[in-house]
Amino acid sequence: MDYRKAGVDIEAGYRSVELMKEYVKETMRPEVMGGLGGFSGAFSLEALKGMEKPVLLSGTDGVGTKIKLAFLLDKHDTVGIDCVAMCINDVACAGGEPLFFLDYIACGKNYPEKIAAIVKGVAEGCKQAGAALIGGETAEHPGLMPEDEYDLAGFAVGVADEKDLITGADVRAGDTLIGIASSGVHSNGFSLIRKVFEMTKKSLDTWYDELGSTLGEALLTPTRIYVKALRALKDKGIRVKGCSHITGGGFYENIPRMLPEGIRALVKKDSYQVPAIFRLLQEKGGIAEQMMYNTYNMGLGMVLAVDPSDADQALAAIREVGETPYIVGSCEAGERGVVIC
Repeated sequence: MDYRKAGVDIEAGYRSVELMKEYVKETMRPEVMGGLGGFSGAFSLEALKGMEKPVLLSGTDGVGTKIKLAFLLDKHDTVGIDCVAMCINDVACAGGEPLFFLDYIACGKNYPEKIAAIVKGVAEGCKQAGAALIGGETAEHPGLMPEDEYDLAGFAVGVADEKDLITGADVRAGDTLIGIASSGVHSNGFSLIRKVFEMTKKSLDTWYDELGSTLGEALLTPTRIYVKALRALKDKGIRVKGCSHITGGGFYENIPRMLPEGIRALVKKDSYQVPAIFRLLQEKGGIAEQMMYNTYNMGLGMVLAVDPSDADQALAAIREVGETPYIVGSCEAGERGVVIC
């Protein structure tokens, strides 16, 4: 008896590391110390000396049951982008500059090419965010997970000078709400999606004219990473008073998180185009509109609060980095919460 016969292939683990090295190298930043393969990832904090009061920000998350679609379509090179986005967008919406990222892959059996494809996506997400992928773990779990399945989670660390933190504390009545377009469903609400649509390769490969793609392509579209948009606003000297990453819980749970007591957000439904995937999902599933806005991003991956005098300049800055912004509403005095009208 040996470890391979028990279900853990150490040689496959070595092969996975070799295959992923080329992707990981592309994410390196000058602060990274050492190379891939150490027991820990080292990252110099020399650059923080220029900050008055540096604050570390962290975020951790996974991809959820969206990963089931990757299994069905045998497409594993995009869920890593989702994983990075879910963690790093949380850091960015607090005003943080992403520094580094770590991933964790648990699998029933280590197939090196599949693991490398997953890490390729993680590395792509890190490149989009400007973060270094400085470490990770691939854990083979025979008997605990089916051989052809895996789970993926990540952890991100960023930094901000205390004076640049986005806390929402100074959001006021009259402030303008800017929404930044999502790429689709992102990585939330897939347990409901899997009840609405038949989860077979045939169903996912079905073409929908209104989507301009197959259902699977639309649903697997990676989560957008908003680091460049928020960095552009900072570089232009535009103060983002509040910022909400629209994830699980949709508008109703996430937008109030950026508001102080005594302020509510008014979001106008007709201020932007809701992507077709949400209309299709609502129609096929017979889902109430309130539930859609309470579960999904409905086409807005982030919502920002800015002073009205900064709104036009903010829109221009966001467009310059390739994102699509909309003025979607405003803030007013009232019980903290969100009104969708």
